[in-house]
Amino acid sequence: MQMAQSRRRFLAGLSWAGAAGLIGPPNSSAQEGRLETTTVRIAKIAGICIAPQYVADELLRAEGFTDIRCVATDAGVPTALSLARGEVDFTANYAPALIIPIDAGEPITIVGGEHIGCFELFAREGIRSIADLKGRTVGVQGLGSSQYTFLSGMAAHVGLDPAKDIRWVSSSSPKPIELFAEGKIDAFLGFPPEPQELRARNIGHVIVNSAIDRPWSQYFCCMLAARRDYVRRYPVATKRVLRAIVKATDLCGIQPERVAQRIVDGGFTARYDHALQALKEIPYARWRDYDAEDTVRFYSLRLREAGMIKSNPNKIIADATDWRFMNELKRELKG
Repeated sequence: MQMAQSRRRFLAGLSWAGAAGLIGPPNSSAQEGRLETTTVRIAKIAGICIAPQYVADELLRAEGFTDIRCVATDAGVPTALSLARGEVDFTANYAPALIIPIDAGEPITIVGGEHIGCFELFAREGIRSIADLKGRTVGVQGLGSSQYTFLSGMAAHVGLDPAKDIRWVSSSSPKPIELFAEGKIDAFLGFPPEPQELRARNIGHVIVNSAIDRPWSQYFCCMLAARRDYVRRYPVATKRVLRAIVKATDLCGIQPERVAQRIVDGGFTARYDHALQALKEIPYARWRDYDAEDTVRFYSLRLREAGMIKSNPNKIIADATDWRFMNELKRELKG
């Protein structure tokens, strides 16, 4: 009952999106043609870096959607597989977590980038670089998680064999973040609000921040992907979903305080201070500046180096990307 009331308060308060100037006249929508479906299902995970899709409700309604659902999934590859199984229609997910199932033949289409850098790698004293993780214990949410795929690619990039050189630790109870806090593992890779929590508790130190450290900061972290059949059957709906989400991405950069309050009220996270810190640290407004295809190419190469996929980048791009909608939106929504 309390969650339902929070959700109602969350939806009731979203009129501020219109006040921010993000809901305008439907001229462009009218020119695109009839909306083929008014239903969209969007994946919900524990991370709050993908806040844009959590605050896009009113923007989606302005695009003509009447049945908007958030479907809970596990982060990483499991979220991508929920797309392939038809359980959700859209998600924001870390690029490698999308590329791995695409390489396996799953019907997923990457349609654009959402934001850069949200992962941070924390380590205990004496560990100063990724190379120092050889023979160490590293905590991740799971072996199919975004954290695992990200760090595996990073390890391969510096010459480590992620399968042999790193001792991976995943646990549901206690969670890896608590194992790290208790000194039982050597390093932990987290996404918001986990880095904010560790800093508040003054635990460990950061050896990689994907928002500022190269080469990771040069590419999208989370990308937008859709169920392939949805893109093919509903191209007008696909573009309108993307338009709502990228407008919500701008909103996260323009009004982080209000977005932080909305995602707390909506039950997506508990701590306002951690949510606000994360929203201010992630450069949401820069989605126009990065090249989504370069991101897919870069991470496909890293995953191939790590032995996690067999396909070359050109095949991944040819088989499972569609940039036409985002390219149109970049022209339409000039920042």
